[in-house]
Amino acid sequence: MERDRLHAINTSLYEDFQLLAFSGLQNVSYVLIFSILLMYLLCMSGNLIIIVTVWATPQLHTPMYFFLCNLSTLDMAYVSTILPKFLDFQITGKTEISFISCFTQLFMSVACLCTEFLLLSSMAFDRFVAICIPLQYSIIMNKTACIILSITPWTIGALNSLVCVFLISHLSFCSSKHIFHFYCEIKALLATSCSDIRHVNIVILSEGYTLGIIAFAMILMSYVFIISAILKIKTSARRLKIFSSCSSHLTVVLLFCGCSLSIYMNPDSKGSTELDMMLSLLYVAVVPALNPLVYSLRNKEVLDVLKIHRLIS
Repeated sequence: MERDRLHAINTSLYEDFQLLAFSGLQNVSYVLIFSILLMYLLCMSGNLIIIVTVWATPQLHTPMYFFLCNLSTLDMAYVSTILPKFLDFQITGKTEISFISCFTQLFMSVACLCTEFLLLSSMAFDRFVAICIPLQYSIIMNKTACIILSITPWTIGALNSLVCVFLISHLSFCSSKHIFHFYCEIKALLATSCSDIRHVNIVILSEGYTLGIIAFAMILMSYVFIISAILKIKTSARRLKIFSSCSSHLTVVLLFCGCSLSIYMNPDSKGSTELDMMLSLLYVAVVPALNPLVYSLRNKEVLDVLKIHRLIS
């Protein structure tokens, strides 16, 4: 029995998976390619501008922009893990992905997804302290606290992803190995397995739901307190300015968390539907492209710095 299992694993290492996504959208493939390429370029250029701008500008060396640089780095890693391969098989028609490449993509995507949830909660906490208890902001959000609040999401995300990859890589996969998704996503990958995946589902979903729901609850609680504090501000112009910024942030957070969590709300579903893939595209491609605009490029401090450095007209 053990020999057969090891043989199945060793055999899997030399066999390719087939990524089959959006099979009913051949007529709009060029539109899809252009849209994904545009999102990828916007994400990479926007986030790179943020990182360079913050790094080159001492007045932006604050906790808020430190977390934004973390988010920008994460988003660039996230989209680079998934979108170039997706564009490649859309353009060339070659849908094969090796076992090693597939599980590397799985590790990176799960790690980035988990890390982003937790990093967004750290950013929400930073805004909560800045708006609700501003007099203690410099004491609470000191250098040590910022480092802990940034390293913890990356560490937990990587460890959580390692557990997922370890469990799934030890499964046996069917001979067809057709993954009905545009990348090696957990549910789609599990659907290709011929093993009993109930225990794997329980572990992965329990772990994922716990981290995701706790992080989402922390974000919502922070913004409830933030909105409550904003409503107590007497100056209408200042209240409108802060509320506009926070509402934009919250919209992106809800879009990212809502889409990603909704896909996994039905753990018994097999494979991925077209709706699942469209929702995945929202938080894999659209949200990372929007983050630079919402979090920084609408910020007056950043715009002033960019104008000084003649990066924008």
